[in-house]
Amino acid sequence: MNTSRLITSLVLSIAFFIPAAAVLADWPQWRGPTRDGVVAGPKWPSTLGEDALKSVWRVDLAAGYPGPVVSGGRVFTVETLDEKDEVVRAFDLKTGEQLWETSWPGAMKVPFFARRNGSWIKSTPATDGEHLYVMGMLDDLVCLDVESGEVVWHVDFKGRYGTAKPMFGQACSPLIDGDAVYVQAGLSVCKLNKKTGETIWRSMHDARDMIGGNFSSPVIDTVAGKRQLLVQTRGELAGIDLDTGGVLWREPIKSFRGMNILPPTVFDSDHVFTSSYGGGSFLFKITANDDGTFTSKLVWNNPIEGYMSSPLLIDGYLYLHGRDEKVRCMDMKTGEAEWTTDKKYGEYWSSVRQGDRILALGFDGTLRLIHATPDEACKIVSERKIADQETWGHIAVDGELIIIRELKGLSVYRWAAPGGLN
Repeated sequence: MNTSRLITSLVLSIAFFIPAAAVLADWPQWRGPTRDGVVAGPKWPSTLGEDALKSVWRVDLAAGYPGPVVSGGRVFTVETLDEKDEVVRAFDLKTGEQLWETSWPGAMKVPFFARRNGSWIKSTPATDGEHLYVMGMLDDLVCLDVESGEVVWHVDFKGRYGTAKPMFGQACSPLIDGDAVYVQAGLSVCKLNKKTGETIWRSMHDARDMIGGNFSSPVIDTVAGKRQLLVQTRGELAGIDLDTGGVLWREPIKSFRGMNILPPTVFDSDHVFTSSYGGGSFLFKITANDDGTFTSKLVWNNPIEGYMSSPLLIDGYLYLHGRDEKVRCMDMKTGEAEWTTDKKYGEYWSSVRQGDRILALGFDGTLRLIHATPDEACKIVSERKIADQETWGHIAVDGELIIIRELKGLSVYRWAAPGGLN
């Protein structure tokens, strides 16, 4: 196609009900394409008002916390039905028409002191455009065909490794990389062949803190010159060799009852940050040694406690919604807070960013557009109550679309026109 025809096609696509750019962007996993909450695509407008952000469609679901994922014009989500089955459904992104559904037995009761957050599925699926990988509460990983919903393979980690079911239910969101899928499951960290489900390696199964299951999800990043799998168990932060499963470095992370929930965050190419409930915030420097080994060293530790809300890193500053429900901007070099809000923003929010703008969805259904700056505390550009139910699933953004998983529903909104950042 020549340049003029390509430009014409792109212009015409904007006139459709849902733009082609939105479909092509995709949101294939938890926290987006790069698993760090960074959003590409059209620049966000500067308002969430009803004239600018319009409802496209909504469907009712059974209860669940998984974030929605988008691929090839489909949106996928998971629910727990009648306290008995886990159900995966695929919908047409444009219309909300259900394309297929698949289910299996998967319910369990979490301990009474954790029941406030539900005995329903929590893990966000991942897709490579051909298959959808779904992690169930009972420590099962199921691979489905995205076209039909048919089961391609199923791994029961309890049966494979002789382990107990996670006390609080499985919470890890699968990570796809090349021909492999990575999960924290079976009281360990596992790399599986994504086509067959066969184990390639199993690591960290000697860690006593794996007992009871994990709360965090792995990421892949290059640290100290080596691309590696970064994981946080209930007691440790570690880097793992992608090929062998060998532990490159590891650090104990103090927390209350093993509530290490946040994903590791890489800063300045050789530092890794995390923050825990009951332990505070930590930054470690990772160094590659001449003999091929790695060492880790604590740079700073402060009493600021994270909880469930994954942070965002912007221009050397970390924006963290904490255990105390306040939001902070932290200088990553020093660990000092540039500001802390007086206002509390609820127990949880999920957030994504584009440039210096943050889009944060509170668990109470409030959506906020925030200008992220170290100079002014939580500068809200626009906010709007967008759901009447709790919204614990991670927000998804696909081009001009915002996809919201409510506790018992799935809704899609679209910015009426790209407006640029003001």
